[in-house]
Amino acid sequence: MIRIAIIGAGRIGQIHAANLVQNVNAEVVYISDVIESAAVSLASRCSATVVSVDHLMNDASVDAVVIASSTDTHADLVEQAAAAGKSIFCEKPLDLSSERAAACISVAEKHGVLLSIGFNRRHDPSFSRLKNEIDAGTIGNVEVVSITSRDPSPPPVEYLKRSGGLFRDMMIHDFDMGRWLLGEEPNQVFAIGSVMSDPRIKAAADIDTAIAILKTASGRMCQITNSRRCDYGYDQRIEVFGSKGMVRADNQTKTKVEVASASGFATEPALPFFLERYANAYRIQLDKFLRVVSGENLELPGGPDGLRALQLADAAQQSLETGLPVKA
Repeated sequence: MIRIAIIGAGRIGQIHAANLVQNVNAEVVYISDVIESAAVSLASRCSATVVSVDHLMNDASVDAVVIASSTDTHADLVEQAAAAGKSIFCEKPLDLSSERAAACISVAEKHGVLLSIGFNRRHDPSFSRLKNEIDAGTIGNVEVVSITSRDPSPPPVEYLKRSGGLFRDMMIHDFDMGRWLLGEEPNQVFAIGSVMSDPRIKAAADIDTAIAILKTASGRMCQITNSRRCDYGYDQRIEVFGSKGMVRADNQTKTKVEVASASGFATEPALPFFLERYANAYRIQLDKFLRVVSGENLELPGGPDGLRALQLADAAQQSLETGLPVKA
């Protein structure tokens, strides 16, 4: 039984807590949050105890820490957990500063602890199958990866002001997926963006619509399209084109029923948001994390993956501001 402490009782912390409670190999023992009422509410659902961060870090019986607090706390908490010898699962990004992210990764490596980053999309069953087909050589050599990721509506402007911008907050998932599916490290980034949905986003010095292109030394390319607004639901699609064919994963719907009539073919809408679309991915990633904590050798996105995605986001932001391709 792996004893877990969760830091952060907001929306993502609640998702992780629900999945951990259902895992027979995990026991959620502590919840910590700066908002005590949120911590108490979540702890009551997990049969856990509300404690301070210092308390859970100093408890030697805690095997692992799930960091689901605000981004500005991640790096400090990673370092504190690493010094305490805990295995660490941390939501993305590690920090809004690549330098700070690199520093906390060094601390985790120094103490020899597991540090896994919450890039849940790698664990989505459809995207995992897509990756398996690439690795099996089904489509030959990868040439172009196309990623579409559109949210149904923007988050509050107050959130955007402290999010680090679209590239670091939203597209960072797609930068990780691009690296993973290309099979080679991008060394060049070109990005453009606009505000299409809400002028308040421009006033917050951000964008809501963007396209980024990644290119590797061998010439492989990844094109990423993001939008903060999408009237038809949560649009999540990936296509990979190769020298021998193509593999793609389309949007998920509640069922796969299709209705045909004189007016054409109709399906159900895409699932409404990430909570529904990536429910399985969230569960699978924590299952894998617990199995690695138990000693199994499984692939998990780690600290260097989190840093590299953040560096690509930095390069995309620089490209947006200069209008030029940027080495990454």
